[in-house]
Amino acid sequence: MPDSPFNNQRIVLVGGTGMLGRAWRELLSHHGIGYDAPPRGELDLTAPRSIHEAITPGTAAVINCGAFTDVDGCEARPTEAILANAVGPGNLAQRCAAIGGLLVHYSTDYVFSGRASEPYAASAPRDPVNVYGQSKALGEARVEEAGGEHLIIRTSWLYAPWGRNFVRTMARLCQEKPALNVVDDQRGRPTSAEHLARATLELIGHRTRGIHHVTDGGECTWCELTRQIAARLNPDCAVSPCTTEAFPRPARRPAYSVLDVSDTERVIGAMPHWRDNLASVLDRLEEA
Repeated sequence: MPDSPFNNQRIVLVGGTGMLGRAWRELLSHHGIGYDAPPRGELDLTAPRSIHEAITPGTAAVINCGAFTDVDGCEARPTEAILANAVGPGNLAQRCAAIGGLLVHYSTDYVFSGRASEPYAASAPRDPVNVYGQSKALGEARVEEAGGEHLIIRTSWLYAPWGRNFVRTMARLCQEKPALNVVDDQRGRPTSAEHLARATLELIGHRTRGIHHVTDGGECTWCELTRQIAARLNPDCAVSPCTTEAFPRPARRPAYSVLDVSDTERVIGAMPHWRDNLASVLDRLEEA
């Protein structure tokens, strides 16, 4: 990775207590990069005055890890989803544009419909099928419309040794139950939050701008991912495939949401395979 791109300038980390936010805090601390992480009570992304007070002139970059990521919850609370995932990022982008700072903003594979048969390029049209995806797609547009320097990172199937995520849930269930049925007709790319933070920092170091995709390498279904978890933690647990219809949810899920990471790989090199990143995380799972 290039030397720190920040040169002791001020960095503001939004959403620093979340799963990705923790990965960023540990990464920045590891590299000796100073940052401010205002708690949610001090930074209201829907209130421009709050943003102006937290993000002052001279701030080099704002890293926005905050979002409303409960996909089914977004269906029940669409207004909250739009405020968190679109209005807030738009306000951040306007502030960064006004002071000349870079906004790093995270988005999702769910901005796509899932009807494709090959990986989605970063330039592919946005076409979400649920409220969460719609709110994140609108957030991307708001960031772009602000006209400032920005790096939008789309990612998918995020997991870490901590926080609420599919890998930790399946790791627990694999060790508690003799058999599991897991959806096998949704295909995507898992992403280690730690890898995502590292890759983003590298992209920043290369002065990358616009929309890029960052995931682990390779692709799989939720069932294939779970089988890998079970193979490592409890091979006696039988993991069987099932269809999406077997587990009806309020929000539609894209059937195919594999993100094309080739543009990113041309900048920072190959993405580590999801099996390798998963093994590292499974070795370090934290207690719930």
